[in-house]
Amino acid sequence: MNFTGMTAKIAEGNGFIAALDQSGGSTPKALKGYGIEEDAYSGDEEMFGLIHAMRSRIITSPSFNGDKVIGAILFERTMDGQVDGKPTPQALIERGVVPFIKIDKGLEAEENGVQLMKPMPELDALLARAKALGVFGTKERSVVNLANAQGIAAIVAQQFEVGRQVLAAGLMPILEPEVNIKSPERAQADAILRDEILKHLDAMTGDDKVMLKLSIPAQPGLFDALVDHPRVLRVVALSGGFKRPEACAELAKNRGMIASFSRALLEDLRHGMTDAEFDASLGAAIDEIHAASTAKVPVTA
Repeated sequence: MNFTGMTAKIAEGNGFIAALDQSGGSTPKALKGYGIEEDAYSGDEEMFGLIHAMRSRIITSPSFNGDKVIGAILFERTMDGQVDGKPTPQALIERGVVPFIKIDKGLEAEENGVQLMKPMPELDALLARAKALGVFGTKERSVVNLANAQGIAAIVAQQFEVGRQVLAAGLMPILEPEVNIKSPERAQADAILRDEILKHLDAMTGDDKVMLKLSIPAQPGLFDALVDHPRVLRVVALSGGFKRPEACAELAKNRGMIASFSRALLEDLRHGMTDAEFDASLGAAIDEIHAASTAKVPVTA
């Protein structure tokens, strides 16, 4: 797949995007969920080696292919590593899966009810390296905790600013202003966020498009205007802490939104499984998430 082919697959593909981008801070938790306790390794290098082995096992499983998984978001170390003796992005492309890279460096302390992204002074170099490896796009996360209009305006402005930098490097940005699903003001935050994103989309010039990765809204269908916007290539949803059955049930109520799940995709996988057991478990998760992404259910008032 070239860039045009990858654009078409993401825009029109009948599937979802796997999030395999746990970073340094969340890696111990991901490994523990996989059945590897912290006393099984010492130091970052061993830890990252184990998480890369887990991701390699996922990517090379028979059930993980472009039929239902149309894209995958990688951690920087995973992008720079190899799977089956090939650069990870190439291994994904050969399986029909479009590669993305997580570019944010974590979150600032909360201010005005939101957590902005930390500065990314080396972003241009990372984008150039990703482009050279065949990566299609990026993902950058910030978090909305409260329905604070000033804070949400700042978070959306920052997301679009980074998005423009990504577009200038020839890559597709996934803007991810996540609304905390445990927020006491979740529904109000969803609505403010939607309206703020629409303002920025309407102000875009040229032919550029962006992608959006959003928490599943408290009110089904709230993001329909974003799904339909001509500046949006695709809207994907994060599981946000929901277990897979609930995440899938909520996602299925939202037309045009497809999954980009991490924990909800991987929650049943264990290090000690045989390859057959591992693939069967992964395949069942893929089938369930694919169905929620593609077979929508009517929502009654």
